[in-house]
Amino acid sequence: MAISSRLVFLITVIVFSDFCTTEAKKKITNIQFYMHDIVSGPNATAVKVAGRSTEPTSSNMIASMFGSIYVIDDPLTTTPQMNSTLLGRAQGIYAMASQQDEFSLLMTLAYEFVSGPYNGSSFSIVARNPVMHEVREMPIVGGTGVFRLARGYCLARTYSVHGMDAVIGYNATLIHY
Repeated sequence: MAISSRLVFLITVIVFSDFCTTEAKKKITNIQFYMHDIVSGPNATAVKVAGRSTEPTSSNMIASMFGSIYVIDDPLTTTPQMNSTLLGRAQGIYAMASQQDEFSLLMTLAYEFVSGPYNGSSFSIVARNPVMHEVREMPIVGGTGVFRLARGYCLARTYSVHGMDAVIGYNATLIHY
């Protein structure tokens, strides 16, 4: 009986110490940056690779863009100005995912950092983005480097729009180890 109670005590100590060690390693990071999504012009960073061949119509722009897929390699900067410090690139795809009522995208993006304290690290989102909402919340589903095993969320706000080109401000909160 004494051996089995010691064994239970030992297992409890090991499990509890592992839980405390894991919780102590957890970090929370907040990052703010701006993504420059450039669809027009000779230096486009977002290129349509699939979808309807017709141009969007003004009578039902949302329906006419449904199914369009873009591949992106957008710069991430410290301020809304394109010539501010380059932090990284947003790389991935987004698709026009709504037919009616609301302009929304399905986004699968990796935010890769190329300078500063997060150089070489990235985090990813897979989310619906209702573009016309003032603030959009999207889940962070993973990461690499400093952001290994990341989870969290990011808030996106459109800073400016010129035609189809946009600057979007991001405020990301990441929980990682």
